[in-house]
Amino acid sequence: MTFNQDGSRNILANGIKQTPSPFDRGRVRGGGVQVFEDKRLDKEVARRLRKNSTDTERALWYQIRNSAIEGVKFRRQQPIGPYVADFVSFQEKIIVELDGGQHAVNIESDQVRDSYLREKGYRVLRFWNNEVLESMAGVLEVI
Repeated sequence: MTFNQDGSRNILANGIKQTPSPFDRGRVRGGGVQVFEDKRLDKEVARRLRKNSTDTERALWYQIRNSAIEGVKFRRQQPIGPYVADFVSFQEKIIVELDGGQHAVNIESDQVRDSYLREKGYRVLRFWNNEVLESMAGVLEVI
């Protein structure tokens, strides 16, 4: 598999460039570098992630929803470029990412993701799931 300059994927089979099926274009949660070319897919993936949120995401969402932190409005599972941010405040340009065990392995893809989001003007705050569950007050203080 190769990538075009715009980040979209090419699959080479017997030297022939093939475009992957639209059903093959998925976003890997937690830093996968896969690009959507169709905005509807972005929204569908974000909607599915909201419906299937983790216990940690639900716990943090309960604390930050409805502008609960100094009047700052957060949205959850929002597409931003080729990624879906766990929580984002568009007015303050803050992204909150919750990391489970898979992020200990995906350090490079998280760095690529964070770099992209910083280039777009966002400040990225990352917390381990256990930090959120064991020290919610500390996490909210940082946010």
